[in-house]
Amino acid sequence: MKSFHKVISAFSMAAILASANAAEIKIGVIMPITGAVAAYGQTAWAGIEIANKISPTLKNGDTIKLVLIDNKGDKVETANAATRLITEDKVSALIGAMVTANAQQVLQIAEEKRVPVVAPAATADKLLDRAKFGARVTFMDSFQGTTFAKFAIKNELKSAVIVTDQSTSYSLGLARAFKKEFEKSGGKVLNELKISSGDKDFKAIASQIASLNPAIVYVPVYHPEASLLVRQARQIGVKAVFGSGDGVSNDTFLQLAGDASNGYLYTDVFDSANPPTQVSKDFIAEYSKSKKGADIPGFTALGADSYLLLLDAMNRCDNPSDPICINQKIKNTQKFEGVSGYINIDKKGNAVRSVVIKEIKNGKVTYKDTVNP
Repeated sequence: MKSFHKVISAFSMAAILASANAAEIKIGVIMPITGAVAAYGQTAWAGIEIANKISPTLKNGDTIKLVLIDNKGDKVETANAATRLITEDKVSALIGAMVTANAQQVLQIAEEKRVPVVAPAATADKLLDRAKFGARVTFMDSFQGTTFAKFAIKNELKSAVIVTDQSTSYSLGLARAFKKEFEKSGGKVLNELKISSGDKDFKAIASQIASLNPAIVYVPVYHPEASLLVRQARQIGVKAVFGSGDGVSNDTFLQLAGDASNGYLYTDVFDSANPPTQVSKDFIAEYSKSKKGADIPGFTALGADSYLLLLDAMNRCDNPSDPICINQKIKNTQKFEGVSGYINIDKKGNAVRSVVIKEIKNGKVTYKDTVNP
């Protein structure tokens, strides 16, 4: 009996010592919680919070502290946030931001300070070409644009009008990829129409679409403009199918577009009705308890995966707070089991992963197909 108590005491002492030696490691998070693209930041932050709730510690007992700054979707706010998190809060890694232009700001500063960044949703093809300390968990524009073009042709949507936001690299990249593959596969682009972020009156654009009468209107823009355009087009009787990239993957688009969203197609990273991994299933269970529903936006899954990818890298480092090691381990990630699916990270930090195609029916998002790389 005495020896038993000695064993218990030894275990208790080991636990106490482990607890006493446990460190706090900070991860900085830069998200648009307010502003024009707040829907993206809010949904991604929800995923990060829940992932942190499920996995708040590393395998060595170190705890993870999240430090969130709202960049309001603004470039200057983004740069200031990245600088503060690195120099004042002493974070070991960063998650953010959401849109490509802001992610570029974070990467630039993190590169100077040699701190790793995981971008949840920035999709521009060249985002990481010069970023030695950058990675992402989403696909590139060339893959989602090409995939959607093939899907359109496969479904006999062989004439298209493309509406491009000329002020964002996200829109230009997606439009370029879609057009190239669409025409290569036998489709005809009837016209390319230009808009700018912040535009609200699309009556002239809608009239041009109506006169061209395409089978599909490809709108690779963010949700504020996409929702207004499809509403105004439906109001004058445009019957064409509308489609977008992941920029409309949020509940705010559904709310803003209303009934006009019926039949809308778009590319995404994840479908919660078809969880691809056990991690997905565990996350959905926790999300259902926290958010009172199991319909998880793609950006929520990407937020969670950004956090979990960092934890996976930290767990493989002798010193899990070492930014250099974290960065190296991220670039050596294969068959990572995330919420949104299995992800490989190449030497540049790009994610090799699947694309999901969805359709909105009667105000509900429905699954259409999954396309693997």
